[in-house]
Amino acid sequence: MEEPIFSDLADKITEYTGGNHMIGLTIQVFLVVFAVVVFNFFLRRFLAKLEEKTHHTTSFWDNALIEAVRKPATILAWIIGLSFAAEILQVETEVTLLDLIEPIRVIGVIGCITWFVIRFIGNVQKGIIAKRHANNEPVDITTVDAVGKLLRISVLITATLVTLQSLGFSISGVLAFGGIGGLAVSFAAKDLLANFFGGLMIYMDRPFAVGDWIRSNDRNIEGTVEDIGWRLTRIRTFDQRPLYVPNAIFTQIAVENPSRMTNRRISETIGVRYDDIASIGNIVSDIKTMLRNHPEIDQNQTLIVNFNQYGPSSLDIMVYTFTKTTAWVKFHEIKQDVLLKMGDIIASHGGQVAFPTQTLHVFNNEANPNTEPVEGRPASQAS
Repeated sequence: MEEPIFSDLADKITEYTGGNHMIGLTIQVFLVVFAVVVFNFFLRRFLAKLEEKTHHTTSFWDNALIEAVRKPATILAWIIGLSFAAEILQVETEVTLLDLIEPIRVIGVIGCITWFVIRFIGNVQKGIIAKRHANNEPVDITTVDAVGKLLRISVLITATLVTLQSLGFSISGVLAFGGIGGLAVSFAAKDLLANFFGGLMIYMDRPFAVGDWIRSNDRNIEGTVEDIGWRLTRIRTFDQRPLYVPNAIFTQIAVENPSRMTNRRISETIGVRYDDIASIGNIVSDIKTMLRNHPEIDQNQTLIVNFNQYGPSSLDIMVYTFTKTTAWVKFHEIKQDVLLKMGDIIASHGGQVAFPTQTLHVFNNEANPNTEPVEGRPASQAS
């Protein structure tokens, strides 16, 4: 049905051009390309205005949709327009190479639709996170990212199967070949698959998420998680260097997640001089009272203040308690305040914080001439 239409159109244009067939063919192609250019111009302006209006709405869905469709729509218009122009050339010239127009158009259309859907999924993913942050609501970035990746993989697999089906390939045969080939690939790429399933386990078990501070003594890993991919997890160490860890490693090591701590611990041993032993009970009691009344100390956690032991040069008081905050900087400010207040309490009782000292007792032989000499040494050296 298409050939008569194109032939009639070519005949009319050729008639208007004085019978020059090539000029007529060139005019036909030019008109098609010009129509695509004009259509694309108005399409882009229309989508731009539509996108500008969506910025004033409270929902992010419309903005995600319009932003995702802009580029694929213009490319799709070019694919359809140029394929139409190529069909005109095929009808008029019967060039064998132009027989590839139909499969190329099918691949292009499916590719543009796939591109649009993937962009839409990414925009929705960003919109959900941005809206949660704007409303000061908690958001699990790791879960959102995992769902987005699974949806994109599903779209790509579906698009591939639809493309193969449209090109005349048997889907059942492709799937059967994939099952046999997958066994061979699994042996050749076992490390890649191990990392893939390691990433899957991270998404399912969720031992850590993006933004968490993690560490492992097994592999000397410590830093903040920046990204969890299907093969690698990127960690930013505290010296600001990126550390790329294969996901399979996390199935073999113990990982500590300090970001999920509920409190931070203050554990100190304060030494008081032996000269202050008479005041040690009151010092312990006042330190405990101070901690009980401190607004930044969690009273629901263990709180211990006791005279613990007779040290080599001090009377040791054990202080064990927890702060309400888990923030690193604020914790140290609270700890500083607690230590200074304990120093003030010790000083208020006339005591002092002990430091390593030694007392040497020397006997004077002139004052005590009856002192027996130490065996092997003169009496004058006895002490």
